[in-house]
Amino acid sequence: MIREIQRIEEAIEPDPALAIGEAKALLESCCKTILEKEGIPITKTMNLPQMAKEVCKLLKLVPDDIPKEAKGSDSIKTLLSNLGAIPRYVSEIRGLYGSGHGKAGNYKGLEPRHARLAVQSAVTFIDFVTETYKKKMLKSNE
Repeated sequence: MIREIQRIEEAIEPDPALAIGEAKALLESCCKTILEKEGIPITKTMNLPQMAKEVCKLLKLVPDDIPKEAKGSDSIKTLLSNLGAIPRYVSEIRGLYGSGHGKAGNYKGLEPRHARLAVQSAVTFIDFVTETYKKKMLKSNE
C-alpha cells in the first residue's frame, strides 16, 4: 500500500485527475480487502461509500459506538463521522474530476492542491482504518 500511496502522490502535480482517480481506487481496495477477509459479501451493486460504511460498522468506528460519558465524546463522534464521509466525497470528486470517465473537450480539471486534499484525505482514512483493523486482529488472536 505504501508503494501505491507514493505513486499516487507523485501523480498529484503532473496529473491531478489521475491522482484523484487512483485515490478512490485505493480506498476501494482497502475496503474490499477488509470486507473479504471478514467474510462480508460485496455485491456487484455496492459502491465505495456503502463498502466504507460496512467497514466502519465492522470496526466500530460509527459515532454511535462512542459512549456519551467518554471524555470528548462529541468531538470524537464528529471526527469519526467526518472520517467515514471521506470515501463518499472522494468518490464524488473522482466522478466529476478524476480519471476513469471521458471528458468533453472544454473540460477544466482541478488544481494539484485539490488533488492533494483528496489524496491525503484518502490516506488518512486508509491509515486509520488499517491500523484499527490490525488492532482488532491482534485482539482476536490473543
